[in-house]
Amino acid sequence: MQNRLSCRLSATLGTLLFALVTLSPSAFASQEISQEKQVFRFNVSPNGYPPYLIVHQNQPSGIMWDVVSVVARRLGYTVIAEQIPRKRVDQMLLEGYIDGTPRAREWADDPEQFLFTDPVVDIEEVFFVPAQSGFSYESPDDLVSKTIVTHLGYRYPLLEPYFEEGRIRRFDVSRDKDMFTFVLHGDRFDAAVADRLVGKWILRNEGLRQHFDITRESISNYGFRLMLRKDWHSFANRFNEELAKMKENGELDAILANYR
Repeated sequence: MQNRLSCRLSATLGTLLFALVTLSPSAFASQEISQEKQVFRFNVSPNGYPPYLIVHQNQPSGIMWDVVSVVARRLGYTVIAEQIPRKRVDQMLLEGYIDGTPRAREWADDPEQFLFTDPVVDIEEVFFVPAQSGFSYESPDDLVSKTIVTHLGYRYPLLEPYFEEGRIRRFDVSRDKDMFTFVLHGDRFDAAVADRLVGKWILRNEGLRQHFDITRESISNYGFRLMLRKDWHSFANRFNEELAKMKENGELDAILANYR
């Protein structure tokens, strides 16, 4: 009888002990971390950045979205789109509200705070000017005394000293599409600066291509990457591995072809 009681008591205590361990805060934390790691909260911004990020009726698409979605799925992550205004992105990334955002390292205010993947594509910033305006660009000195329409919150390292000294004026707008409207219809604006592919995409979709010339020379050529928190090293390494495979087997070229 005593042996049976002893066995039952031991079994009961064992069950209770297992439950306590399973339900302990540290166990809950492990489970939450494990679940969180299966979700990648990706900033697509409120207005997107077509054709790299396209936000249409809350359904994202675009080059960066397509690449991130393919890679994340292979790594076991579900991508959730977050529409964060540019001025809040860095802080919300550092605080963990989002996990990644597309960014060129050169555009970051404090790049040392973040981790960057290998480039997905290259960004080439050029000037879009009214057709037959006679505008030409070889160096920033050609822009002295001119007013350039720029994207709100964007940095242009080559031009920053000129902006700071007031030798070149910048006029910020929040939407890429509006940059071309201001240049086309505003007498005080000389050119808009934008990525070549972005500008062509907008002009084609707005039926404005014939109204603009594009400079041959660019002011920058940067790698467009994922910007992550520094504790996402493992994800970054695996992302880079999958990205390299996509470049080698033609998958990336196929995605790019959809938006050119």
